[in-house]
Amino acid sequence: MKKVLFLTYYWPPSGGSGVQRPLKFVKYLRDFGWEPIVYTVENGEFPEIDNSLIAEIPENITVLKKSIFEPFAIYKWFTGKKKKFTLVAGYMHQKKSKTWSEKISMWIRSNLFIPDARMFWIKPSINYLDNWLKTNQVDAIITTGPPHSVLLIGLGLKRKHKLPWLVDFRDPWTEIDYYKDLNLTNFADNEHKNLEKQVLKYADKVVCVSPDWGEGLARIGNRKVDYISNGFDAEDIHEEIAVNLDSKFSIVHIGMMGKSRNHEVFWNVISQIIKENEGFKNDIEIKLFGKCDTSVSESITSNKLDEYAKIFDYVPHSQIVYIQKAAQVLYLSVNETANAKGILTGKIYEYLAVKRPILCIAPLDGEASKVVLDSGAGLVSDFGNFDNLKSNILHFYNNYKNKIAFEGGKDFEKYSRKNQTEQLANLLNEITIKK
Repeated sequence: MKKVLFLTYYWPPSGGSGVQRPLKFVKYLRDFGWEPIVYTVENGEFPEIDNSLIAEIPENITVLKKSIFEPFAIYKWFTGKKKKFTLVAGYMHQKKSKTWSEKISMWIRSNLFIPDARMFWIKPSINYLDNWLKTNQVDAIITTGPPHSVLLIGLGLKRKHKLPWLVDFRDPWTEIDYYKDLNLTNFADNEHKNLEKQVLKYADKVVCVSPDWGEGLARIGNRKVDYISNGFDAEDIHEEIAVNLDSKFSIVHIGMMGKSRNHEVFWNVISQIIKENEGFKNDIEIKLFGKCDTSVSESITSNKLDEYAKIFDYVPHSQIVYIQKAAQVLYLSVNETANAKGILTGKIYEYLAVKRPILCIAPLDGEASKVVLDSGAGLVSDFGNFDNLKSNILHFYNNYKNKIAFEGGKDFEKYSRKNQTEQLANLLNEITIKK
């Protein structure tokens, strides 16, 4: 087999969405003629810990680790956060109000830690892997980000070893939804853009999870960008295990719900239907699994929905599929941000795979809407469209009351993680043939 050095910050026991793509790629690369060697962090600050994911690491795989200095402990001390507090993407800029210490921390993080707070891992990692590569042969390198500091490790190795290099953008860099909220100085903004262009210039292949985001990267780098979507792992779905549907009319959201993903119109509509429909009032149950911004609980309370909506802590990925299978409706909430059209969250594909109806709030001309509608998997409402969202929710509720079974989506098998890994392997084959 050919060998590929796969660089990722997020790796089990890290939980959350960031770990799924690299873990599933690594899980299936051997099936397509590539032996992955993983390089990851020894002591990372992860949004969640999910030890169940360790079981998915392929047997006898080489995993290289190096410790990292992260200023997160200093941030927690400076801002008075508890030691157990975990920082998730978008937390600092999405908070409705910030203390003076958080504002100072935000400015320092944005303007001094470039491209991100994991920057202190770049140079030690380049030195470590430079020495490792002198005695260990690989045929290619993959780097996946965010954090985009991982991409700069790849850039350093590319310059030293001239190995074929594939860059995987799970999120954009300077076009990420919160970039404009970082309050960057001109120097910091130029530094970000210069580093991004360097990565795009020297990478042999660039991959993105969304066609729309790929167009942005192609424009910035003046180059071709390939598209490999996120997906679902058929082994995670356990089709052989039947699950009883929730007895209540449950609307279930899986994953982090930040401020930009918390659509006030959703809570307004639910509140109005409860006032108008006694049956709906008795049947409705809203369940949110994962970290939620404070705005979510505020929306629930302000709309007098505390008895109907409940926020649950993180559930291990191995168990979340059963919650999805039991849901009467799965809620897909796309961030209301400048890059919303290109957002394709990883959960959308697992939603498709469990074959439960999807209630989606997203731009009607966006990538998420296209996937949901083309697959016949649910209904979509545009941001702020109260009447359409109300109609969609009542459509699902009437099906629930009339016991009309949902037949499931169509043509979603193409989104399997194994198929996506085959696409990745084909790109690796292209750049190693050219070597």
